[in-house]
Amino acid sequence: MKFSKAWLLQHVDIEIATPDLVAGLTMAGLEVDGVEPAAPPFTNVVVGEIVAIEPHPDADQLRVCRVGAGGDAPVQVVCGAPNARLGLKAPFAQIGACLPGELTIKAARLRGVESQGMLCSAAELGLSSDQAGLLELPADLRAGTDLRAALALDDEVIEVDLTPNRGDCLGVRGLAREVAAVMGAPLQDFPVAPVPATIADALPIRLNAAGACPRYAGRIIRAIDPEAKTPVWMLERLRRGGIRGIHPVVDVTNYVMLELGQPMHGFDLGRLHGTGIEVRHARSGETLTLLDGNVLELDAGCLVIADAQRTLALAGIMGGRDSGVDAQTRDVFLESAHFQPLAVAGKARQFGLHTDSSHRFERGVDPELPLRALERATALLLEITGGKPGPALVAEDTGALAAPGVIQLRRKRLAQQLRLDFAPERVKTMLASLGLELVEETPDHWQFRAPSWRFDLGIEADLIEEIARIHGYNNLPSATPVLAPEIGPSRQRDLAGIRAVLVQRGYREVICYSFVPPEIAGLVTGGAPAIPVINPISAAMSVMRPSLWPGLLLALRHNLNRQQERVRLFETGLRFGGGPDGEQRMTLAGLITGNREPEGWANARDQVDFFALKGDVEALLAALGIGARVSGERGTHPALHPGQCLRLRDDGDATLGHLGLLSPVVARALDFDQPVFLFELALDRLPGAATAAFRSLSRFPAVRRDIAIVVPREVTAAAVLGTVKRASGESLTEARIFDVYHGEHIENNKKSIAIGLTFQDSSRTLEDSDVQSAEAAVLEALAAEFGARLRGE
Repeated sequence: MKFSKAWLLQHVDIEIATPDLVAGLTMAGLEVDGVEPAAPPFTNVVVGEIVAIEPHPDADQLRVCRVGAGGDAPVQVVCGAPNARLGLKAPFAQIGACLPGELTIKAARLRGVESQGMLCSAAELGLSSDQAGLLELPADLRAGTDLRAALALDDEVIEVDLTPNRGDCLGVRGLAREVAAVMGAPLQDFPVAPVPATIADALPIRLNAAGACPRYAGRIIRAIDPEAKTPVWMLERLRRGGIRGIHPVVDVTNYVMLELGQPMHGFDLGRLHGTGIEVRHARSGETLTLLDGNVLELDAGCLVIADAQRTLALAGIMGGRDSGVDAQTRDVFLESAHFQPLAVAGKARQFGLHTDSSHRFERGVDPELPLRALERATALLLEITGGKPGPALVAEDTGALAAPGVIQLRRKRLAQQLRLDFAPERVKTMLASLGLELVEETPDHWQFRAPSWRFDLGIEADLIEEIARIHGYNNLPSATPVLAPEIGPSRQRDLAGIRAVLVQRGYREVICYSFVPPEIAGLVTGGAPAIPVINPISAAMSVMRPSLWPGLLLALRHNLNRQQERVRLFETGLRFGGGPDGEQRMTLAGLITGNREPEGWANARDQVDFFALKGDVEALLAALGIGARVSGERGTHPALHPGQCLRLRDDGDATLGHLGLLSPVVARALDFDQPVFLFELALDRLPGAATAAFRSLSRFPAVRRDIAIVVPREVTAAAVLGTVKRASGESLTEARIFDVYHGEHIENNKKSIAIGLTFQDSSRTLEDSDVQSAEAAVLEALAAEFGARLRGE
């Protein structure tokens, strides 16, 4: 938002240099993007008055003017502006004046007539792009007055970049309130008196969408002067706020928006039909031609202002062309309403629009402003155009208006967070300067009611942040927070540790968009619906990713197309479940393809396989301290090969993720001609790691026994090892499969698994009977569980 420093300081009783004001705003969280002069440099330009005018003897388009500029006698100036007329006051560049563009004014002869200076347009002074005629100045300015002083052009325009939660600062009055609080300066009173009605004319208002528009104020003003012009002082303030002058009614509503932060709209009353104004949602098939000429096809989600026959405006965004004011307008209806942010948010973007009005309503406008803004606009419009005002009508549903919340602030919590012991009066003064009302005070806490314009204040942390801002972040002490560590199993995932493990194993991290092509999402989910994006950037980014695999697969294809045949990628991020009630879940996913090892004379050219990926995942789980709590079993997934898919589960049989070979169907659709192996883990579902405990190394020798058992082929290694560990007793320290064989001397439907068992006790040397007893228990359990027998029996 751009604003005039001089205008701002009319609301705050303070004298402050611009650098200090900029620093104060930035440190208070209102970042200043830039500062520029209100007008480019020019000199020797004064207020001139045309005291005589006659046609040029040799040019139909030129006139010879006598201009009074405060000197002893008027000077002669040749001028071609169409609005040059007797009595007009306009900028006059005297001989020797320097104008923008390094133009120096000299005496000249134009078609044989001497000219001693130049009457100027706004464009020639760099004040606007309007070159249609002379800049008309107020009639009460004294001829000869320096123009920069007359129009207060030695001002500065400051642009602030406001965060979305600070919609209350999208007006000079809101900014002034913030500056007064931050600088500790008095905020000037700004009373707005009600304008008494002089006629009884009124336009009834019906709220048929009170949830979206809980308050709507309006007023008829008749018999405005269609010849009236917006005064220069108002046009200058609008210009410095980045808005050009259009029409007195439009200029007044824009001025009030810049001043108070309340968007308004003016309708030409003569173009309205029926006897009332209705706020409702659009009906199917309705269209609206906007002020800029665009024709919109409205849907049921659009909030509109309508009369008895048609829609008049897209509520909170832009008015319609067929009901707008123009040079013939004599009667107007002024609108000042409160539209809920959710009713406006996204609608402007849906139609490719972004207006000053939508910018404010999307962020939230004070619901108490509509009537105040209406009275202010009425007073300004009557001052400029004259007219007869009717009564101000307000239609409202107070039940749909959110009541300001009461927030508790604990004294100990404030001191703990900011490391300062504030005096109670200091706390109350700081928050009162922001408009908060003290509701209750006890030795332990305060309770404050948030003002209607601060939608972003809702919890205790918000008040602590406000106190930190007003006190000054630079004035807070530097201190290390004291945190009591919690001892016990941890479910918090260390993303940095996860990244480190995968990078050590040759993976590279990628960051992909959360928006993916719907056809890729469908391949991964087997056609399950994904959450659509309402206003997608492109058709290739039109759904939210239901898995991290679509982005990884697209990244893989990008690399394979550039002759990168060995690829290992991973990503951490959110995935989004399908349907309107979908969930979002923190996820880790990765893929591998190509050679097992980087190319080199000492490395074999073996390709990666299912077990290479499984080993990487097991190494990651072990590093997280949960390897013993996560196991795998055969599973199915629409994106994975049915014969090489592993479902990862915890000890409660909850699914944690999948890993396996990419399905041939998906591989063909993506033009992959080499095997691709993928894994995905739901990080927020992983079990917590056990608390680390010290265990001394045993001083006694270990004993190893190797056994080879024959089991059915469908029995998994994980199941065998699990049974071994449960049956072997406490003396087993390691069980490792070192050979798997099926072939000669083994039945067709069976396989041989060789297992190395290591036994060791921490308090004594194990005897043969101890090891034999444990080995016998293992064999008995394997026989009972899987029908296993020792090989060779």
